[in-house]
Amino acid sequence: MDRDGLAEFLRVRREALQPTDVGLPAGLRRRTPGLRREEVASLATMSTDYYTRLEQGRGPRPSRAVLTGLARALRLSNDERGHLFRLAGEQPGPPPGPSVEVRTGVLRMLARLDVPGLVLDAKYDVLAWNPLAAALITDFSALPPRDRNLLRLRFLTDRQTELFGEQATREFARDAAADLRAATSTYPNDPALAQLVEDLVAGSPEFAEIWVRHEVGRQQTLCQTIFHPQVGRIDVICEVLVVPERDQRVVLYTAEPGSASEQAIRLLDVIGLQELTTGP
Repeated sequence: MDRDGLAEFLRVRREALQPTDVGLPAGLRRRTPGLRREEVASLATMSTDYYTRLEQGRGPRPSRAVLTGLARALRLSNDERGHLFRLAGEQPGPPPGPSVEVRTGVLRMLARLDVPGLVLDAKYDVLAWNPLAAALITDFSALPPRDRNLLRLRFLTDRQTELFGEQATREFARDAAADLRAATSTYPNDPALAQLVEDLVAGSPEFAEIWVRHEVGRQQTLCQTIFHPQVGRIDVICEVLVVPERDQRVVLYTAEPGSASEQAIRLLDVIGLQELTTGP
């Protein structure tokens, strides 16, 4: 165990976090940068005294459960989590599950984009999106958090088939199932991922048939033609940007400049989620 290295790492990571990063109010006066020790201790479900001793390099060797709590409280990436474990003299083992924290910079980028964009984790949960993505695909904010998942939309509803057509969604289904199979080996202990697979197998004969093939791979493209009920056909060019330290992907839907598809996206930007109706 590297006590001094662990202490310094905990202190630096604590000071790098702002209260708003972890859902806490900022408060009017904070004499120290970042989070307070008692806030980290509370988020990690341990006593403030125990955490303080760890940060001062005089605490006992933390258990794996304590390290897992600290990694969660400090919003560590998978690489940072592994470093934390090794400083404490432990092998990190598989991460508990895909990170659900989206970097502040990525959120700011989404908000400033003039094209539809969303952020996916390894199990295709939609973690963040901009208004244009909601207008293009679906109003994710109107769905329960559990249903904000592209695989649930594909296999357990008709929404994606209506948008993208049967051929495109058939290709997406096979690629996405192989991608999900890879995620199950990366996160073997994630209950949410296991539940997703169970629900898809039980609720979709199509997915169950694909799943038993044990195909494994990472999907590199999500490019498709969209048949939008309000603005018609949109030929999109998808750019998939990888955020490797969080195992997330930023999916951007663009169209050829000056094309009818680009004009359709601009129209979506104007009408948003409202329904287009024809007058008498």
